[in-house]
Amino acid sequence: MKKLWVENRGFILFLFLFGLFRTAIADWSPIPSGSMRPSLLEGDMVLVNRVAYDLKIPLTDIALTRIDEPRRGDIVVFFSPKDGTRLIKRLVALPGDTVQMRKGVLIINGEAAQYSEGVQVQEPLDGATSLPALRLREHLGERDHAVQWLPSVPSLRSMPAFRVPEGHYWMMGDNRDNSADSRYIGPVPRHLLVGRAHHLVLSVAFKENWLPRWERFGMPLS
Repeated sequence: MKKLWVENRGFILFLFLFGLFRTAIADWSPIPSGSMRPSLLEGDMVLVNRVAYDLKIPLTDIALTRIDEPRRGDIVVFFSPKDGTRLIKRLVALPGDTVQMRKGVLIINGEAAQYSEGVQVQEPLDGATSLPALRLREHLGERDHAVQWLPSVPSLRSMPAFRVPEGHYWMMGDNRDNSADSRYIGPVPRHLLVGRAHHLVLSVAFKENWLPRWERFGMPLS
């Protein structure tokens, strides 16, 4: 064992520091599903800032100190409060906010989001089938981003007003009719937030032809 350490200590130290860096400072997260389309595609790999909100003890949910506050519109990686699954969604409502939906329209604190004129597209399901989708820009406050509706897919498009508890956040997928988000799993407590996704590292069309999507490499997220 001592000989193994002496001969490989540089590599072992590198692995330790790399693991510490990934679990405490920066991470990456693959996108396996279409719940964030059109902002994120299956096969994207996003870069995650683990210290965007809190400095935590590595491999735990224990925060040592708060660094910044989550903001509406952030794309956040977190663990589901329902079953612990690692998810990525958009933060749409903060602690104390009242969130509501009416026929697909998002309403925060009584203010309805504004939507640009929709563009009809075909949403791919696999290599052979697709279904009609409507893509729009959602404007709420100072930030706006793309969202997608799937008119033919049954979904929870209306919900009564709900006040987000203190220390919790309301998350929703940009692909509103194909996302298991806070409408189904409830608000997310702060200690389950992993970090903020801010850039794409790379992107591969693994559901189609496995070719790289070069135009998405290094793309900032909005």
